[in-house]
Amino acid sequence: MQAIILAAGMGKRLKQLTQNNTKCMVKVNGVPLINRALGQLDQLGLSRIILVVGYEREKLIRHIDGLDVSTPIEYVENPIYDKTNNIYSLFLARKYLLEEDTLLLESDIIFDDSVLRCLVEDPRDSLALAAKYESWMDGTCLLLSEQDDIEAMIPGSKFRFSDMGNYYKTVNLYKFSRDFSRTHYVPFLEAYTAALGNNEYYEQVLKVLVSLDDPGIKAKRLTDDQLWYEIDDIQDLDIAESLFAPEKEKTALIHRRFGGYWRYPKMLDFCYLVNCYYPPRKMLDEIKANFDSLVCQYPSGMYVNSLLAARNFSLRQEQVVVGNGAAELIKAILDGTQGTLGIIKPTFEEYANRYAGPLCVCTPKSRDFSYGAQEIEAYFEDKDIRLLVLINPDNPTGNYICREDMERLILWTEKKGITFLVDESFVDFADEAGASLLDEDLLRSHPHLIVVKSISKSYGVPGLRLGIAASGDTALIDRLKKDVSIWNINSVGEFYMQIEEKYRKDYASSLARVRTERERFAQVLSSIPGLRVFPSQANYLMAELISSEDPMDGQPASGAKRPPMTAARLTEELLTRKNILIKDLTSKMGTDGRQFVRIAVRNENDDDLLAEAIRDVMTAEV
Repeated sequence: MQAIILAAGMGKRLKQLTQNNTKCMVKVNGVPLINRALGQLDQLGLSRIILVVGYEREKLIRHIDGLDVSTPIEYVENPIYDKTNNIYSLFLARKYLLEEDTLLLESDIIFDDSVLRCLVEDPRDSLALAAKYESWMDGTCLLLSEQDDIEAMIPGSKFRFSDMGNYYKTVNLYKFSRDFSRTHYVPFLEAYTAALGNNEYYEQVLKVLVSLDDPGIKAKRLTDDQLWYEIDDIQDLDIAESLFAPEKEKTALIHRRFGGYWRYPKMLDFCYLVNCYYPPRKMLDEIKANFDSLVCQYPSGMYVNSLLAARNFSLRQEQVVVGNGAAELIKAILDGTQGTLGIIKPTFEEYANRYAGPLCVCTPKSRDFSYGAQEIEAYFEDKDIRLLVLINPDNPTGNYICREDMERLILWTEKKGITFLVDESFVDFADEAGASLLDEDLLRSHPHLIVVKSISKSYGVPGLRLGIAASGDTALIDRLKKDVSIWNINSVGEFYMQIEEKYRKDYASSLARVRTERERFAQVLSSIPGLRVFPSQANYLMAELISSEDPMDGQPASGAKRPPMTAARLTEELLTRKNILIKDLTSKMGTDGRQFVRIAVRNENDDDLLAEAIRDVMTAEV
């Protein structure tokens, strides 16, 4: 068996990275794509590797000749690489197809060893590798029968989003037997190029073949854990570098993206916090039904959006401002604040990170990081702070202060002349009814109170980027409205606020389901040896990694050893071995050596998958 690599293209979409290098010399985590591919092929005991070269061919050949590859390498030149497409490159190498069984691959894909191995080890002689379609994919798709017959090849121009659940994507990695090349592929390749020219893709030949009664080739389906990626542009390269990074680097590379995880195949996200039971299907269908108009027309300005928010939260228009996520409003509020900012840690760090002035930090003394109104008053009583920020329930601990004690803090801060900012992005998940401070009369009576709420967290729509800030200080609200753009909310977000009140019962039902699942999930996680789960009133759970000598209800026993599993290690293992993302809290929780993670509450099926994965990783570590 031999291999043919098509490596003649220019890779224009990679811009400066291919100005002086062919596409296959682009580096992923410091290793050129061609080095990786040749190294993988070199392990297979092939008779030879044929490269079709064109753009920057001399530089590529010199580079390859300097590599430690034992398999003989031959080159085929495509002199008109800039005027042709890959069908012509393969046409130039067609004689090789007639001589041996062949692995055919393009030079811009990166893949695990298992991807190549599954193709070689499959007893069927001619195969097209196919992966289940994901939203990040582009190019030719396949429709497959239960017997792996390729029933149709769907080009991008014929792609139907309504059928995407049935599609597979070509991976651009094939196995052709010599007989298949002789009886099917090469004759049709020659005829196709003669009839339609050289500026086509070689997949077009397969499209013709699959229309035959006996196309001579079947599909080979990749499993979810067989990793590959096609690199067409700099964003693809960035994702590939995180997917194929060394284990200790992968977690940091993925976390720095702060989302966009639909581009990562089958990743299960327990890091970012959303309501998995909302919005309902009917609401999403209503948004989809209006999507064309929403995309093609301007949204309303702040005047209308504050009206919608006021209606949805039973406030007055002059009491509320809508933000492009709560993050926009946090920055706007803090930009207009002077003096010392009081915060409780560990907590959501956006407020401290966005504030340029001095901080006064209260750290709870309790081992479980719990605190209440009394502890806050006692700590800040003699501190000269201008603004006190409280996340309730707090993130990541899930600590909750009841409504009665929150009203006590409102009166105490008012007496002290302190502006009191309460972020209640997670308060809807609390067991207590009527916990929210978004109350028209309460805000009017206490204008020093500011309430911030992220719509993303409890309403399950983080992609819409919606948040509100509310206060009885109408001058502050006016300033915030002037500080943000008049069109800071897009039409889809506005439409969501427009229809939100129709789905109040669905929302209430979703919150009840989250509370029930939180209780069940906490019990499941608590049954895992080495894991201590803290009480929470939010849609996440904080857990400590403990040793067996560490009692569950107090200080560690004398001489107790720290657990062998760290938070960083658990996070890395879950991501690299299970494709599951959780939050490592090492940077948030101080320097005493204790190890914590935060885990989102999703649905029962997802939560059980995570619990099983944690159990497997913890058991393997022991």
